[in-house]
Amino acid sequence: MVNTEFLISLVPLFPLLGFLIVALNVRRLSHGVTAFIACGAILLSFITSVVLFTKLLSAPEAERSITVTLYQWFAAGSFSANISFLLDPLSSLFLLIITGVGFLIHVYSIGYMHDDKGFNRFFSYLNLFVFFMLLLVMGSNYLLMFVGWEGVGLCSYLLIGFWFKNQNYNDAANKAFIMNRVGDLGLLIGIVLIAWKFGSISYPDVFANALQNSEALKSHGILITWITMLLFVGAMGKSAQIPLYTWLPDAMAGPTPVSALIHAATMVTAGIYMIARNNVLYAMAPATLTVVMIVGLATAIFAATIALKQNDIKKVLAYSTVSQLGLMFLALGLGAFTAGIFHMATHAFFKALLFLGAGSVIHALGNEQDIRNMGGLKKYLPVTYMTFLIGVLAISGIPPFAGFFSKDEILANAFAQNKIVWVLAVGASLLTAFYMFRLFFLTFFGKERASHEKMHHIHESPKSILIPLIVLAILSLAGGFMGVPEVLHGSHWLSHYLAPVFASSTQFLAHHDHLSHATEYALMGGIVGATIILIIFAYSRYAKNNHVPATDETTTGLQRVLMNKYYIDELYNAIIVKPLYHISAVFEAFIERLGIDKLVNASGSFVVWGSRTARLLQNGSIGYYIFIMVIGIVLILVANNLK
Repeated sequence: MVNTEFLISLVPLFPLLGFLIVALNVRRLSHGVTAFIACGAILLSFITSVVLFTKLLSAPEAERSITVTLYQWFAAGSFSANISFLLDPLSSLFLLIITGVGFLIHVYSIGYMHDDKGFNRFFSYLNLFVFFMLLLVMGSNYLLMFVGWEGVGLCSYLLIGFWFKNQNYNDAANKAFIMNRVGDLGLLIGIVLIAWKFGSISYPDVFANALQNSEALKSHGILITWITMLLFVGAMGKSAQIPLYTWLPDAMAGPTPVSALIHAATMVTAGIYMIARNNVLYAMAPATLTVVMIVGLATAIFAATIALKQNDIKKVLAYSTVSQLGLMFLALGLGAFTAGIFHMATHAFFKALLFLGAGSVIHALGNEQDIRNMGGLKKYLPVTYMTFLIGVLAISGIPPFAGFFSKDEILANAFAQNKIVWVLAVGASLLTAFYMFRLFFLTFFGKERASHEKMHHIHESPKSILIPLIVLAILSLAGGFMGVPEVLHGSHWLSHYLAPVFASSTQFLAHHDHLSHATEYALMGGIVGATIILIIFAYSRYAKNNHVPATDETTTGLQRVLMNKYYIDELYNAIIVKPLYHISAVFEAFIERLGIDKLVNASGSFVVWGSRTARLLQNGSIGYYIFIMVIGIVLILVANNLK
């Protein structure tokens, strides 16, 4: 029987080997061999993750945490850091999602990227992306998590700017990289404070120390508040929350499979994982949880309103991701850690499905992304149409699709704790249903608005694209059943599975009365009913009456503000980017050129002068040498007489 510790180390090893093999032979391997190696590496990781998952399930609840130490990374006095992996219910769930959805995206990419000259380079980047995300969620300490954290940032830069000959794509990659560095600085400072306060960066050691000294930490709450706030700054950057969200919509510059990987299986879920992993620390910092809740709720509403008026199919999905991430942070801020993770899991299924479905449409229409130039596609793309519909129903929270169960749990927690928060969260949820069905009806219903040439060549995507869509559609339909609540006669399996991870934090969280079954039924029915009304309105407006959104030039008022995303990019450019350019210009002119450059050049001039002066001592003149000797003798005699 294969050793469990050995299996754990294999999970990140497979994609790393896949990356190395493809990257080192990028010009020699055929597309078929590259696809086999890259997809095979992720498939092996997925199979290994499934085996480990079943082992955890069969183990007693108290033993569902395994730490594997490969070797000591470094040691300085009593402080040390190891290359070690942690397998527990939380990390095992992420492993299944990262490798499972990641494998489907890899398979999809075979058909989507088959004509691209950078096919091999693309797959090497995908494997590296998955490796770093696995490192992030498997690391048993903050330092290893930070390496994975920075690694996914690097890979996002490489993949967003994959078509590097287009300057706009390079700008989008730079924007993502730089904006994430802002958040990463907060995360790094938070980790340093953790190491200083707890004397360790190992999760088990830090959490055990925090629990042992909980009274002292709570009585002097400013430090734990600062630590958790700084960690949250990192999460805001990586998971695209206000004000560090603007990079994510621009990340659509990369190939569509990249968008799916970033939005569903990697990167943006890193912030959710990090806060969930540190649930004990956050439970001791109620002020930080309140900030997390407010930022998440504000982001959910803000991004949803922007999505209402976007016409790029990928931009709509991008802002929907920002909004859904806001709901996840709302759940975490409420202390409903299981609800946040549950929605993360279901979101991975239907968001990957929606992005890959959008890619199928874009592929069929020759890279057309404007939904105003689509319409009437359901008869040409029947499989894409049906699977996309399932994804839209799931994200809209229609039962029995996956999003219904996870979103309902978040809203139920909000209702139990704060009615105003619940109302605003319901508003964000209803907006989601409307703009997603607006997108759906404009794409697949109504008149055919694409050019005659594009409609003449349109056809359904190849099997390598359709099979992942079908699998993800099944997951988007059935994935929610892992968290069916008791009110619907379920056992909420996921809550029980994750209970050991969040058990320690419950003692620090405020307890609220459970909602009665009648209240829960009323909330579910009311929200679903309102959602259906909005869907009918969207159908009447965009499918039945063929309403096409106005062009950018003809919009006015609030519509124009929403279409231009509240002019946040322009605001950042005016108050941050341009002033920094001016400051850097001043630094270049006065400090760089007149200071540093002058100093460096002066040192060079001094060396030249010194060498020329020294050269006079060796000019080849005998008379000059005799003169120097006489001077030397005179100086020696004078010195002796002075004694």
